[in-house]
Amino acid sequence: MSSQTNELILRGGRVIDPARQIDASLDLLFRDGRLREIGPTLVPAPSARVQDVTGCIVTPGLIDLHTHVYWGGTSLGVDPIDLARRGATAVLVDAGSSGPANFAGFRAHVIEPSLPLKILPLLNLSFAGIFGFSRAVMVGESEDIRLLDLRECVRVVREHADLIVGIKVRVGRVASGTAGIAPLDMALEVAEEVGLPVMAHLDFPPPSRRDVVSRLRAGDILTHCFRPFPNAPSAPGGGVRQEILEARDRGVIFDIGHGGGSLGFATSRAMLDAGFKPDVISSDVHALSINGPAYHLLHTLAKFYALGMSLSDVIACATINPARALRQPELGSLEPGVATDASVFQVTRRPTKYADVMGETLEGAAAFEPRGLVLAGKWWN
Repeated sequence: MSSQTNELILRGGRVIDPARQIDASLDLLFRDGRLREIGPTLVPAPSARVQDVTGCIVTPGLIDLHTHVYWGGTSLGVDPIDLARRGATAVLVDAGSSGPANFAGFRAHVIEPSLPLKILPLLNLSFAGIFGFSRAVMVGESEDIRLLDLRECVRVVREHADLIVGIKVRVGRVASGTAGIAPLDMALEVAEEVGLPVMAHLDFPPPSRRDVVSRLRAGDILTHCFRPFPNAPSAPGGGVRQEILEARDRGVIFDIGHGGGSLGFATSRAMLDAGFKPDVISSDVHALSINGPAYHLLHTLAKFYALGMSLSDVIACATINPARALRQPELGSLEPGVATDASVFQVTRRPTKYADVMGETLEGAAAFEPRGLVLAGKWWN
């Protein structure tokens, strides 16, 4: 097959790439699985596919840093293909659905069959992963210390070093119960041994917000970072708690991780009013949040647009910022010769009601609607 028959042009879209400071009406030309050229009115080969994306936003392939897509293997997993289409999302980071005991099944039965959609997993510290998460049964996988075997975690990370991008641990009254902060200390020891970041979940105390963030290192990720009271990062009456400011100064990454219980509009307003923007906006879509209030990544991004963040800043929180958090330099930008993916969506101007996890609603002026994806250089919708 000649290279000419393997060419795609996205025509007429508004290209926004915060990593390269691009915001202009441009065409994108993909050939042989990669982006080759960006420019006005590119000339296609005679056999190329030309996809008209006039009126749409074209970005680097969107990255959702917190999802749960071990579909069929865990109670909280959702279908990754469906989720990617709903949110025009090119990269789904699975936030610890699987642990050392069942990671091989996740890879063989979900991750590899989903290609060219990229699923990048964080390995759960718990041997069984998140095994009891549903409306009927809710068991914190970090509470039973017998399930936390550091050597097994290290072994599986090293066996799958081409794929695993970090260590996930969940602490809080729900996730770690009587084990308290101990699972986080254990996860940090594993992460240090294998040279990867930790993503830390925090729900209700104990442990406290201070106990968790004071332990996190540069490059570690605090997910659910704009959660409502208790363990909220904002101070009563406004402003940001000192331990949160100190953690950002150390290089800790703050990720939204919306989910079903972890995004409060009151917290978000307080943080944004204080000038503290999230580093990453992620959906934390799972079986209990996919039908609301999180839905998918585009819906979550639109909430922060409605809260007053600029379109460019919102896009950066789902492209270059998570790419840096993942230490994946090939992701997050539309660099010719490197990029393989692009996301296409429309900002539709119409009154849209958004809800947080506490039931508070926000009236936005626009909705973000998926229009397609380029994966591995091919149109995929």
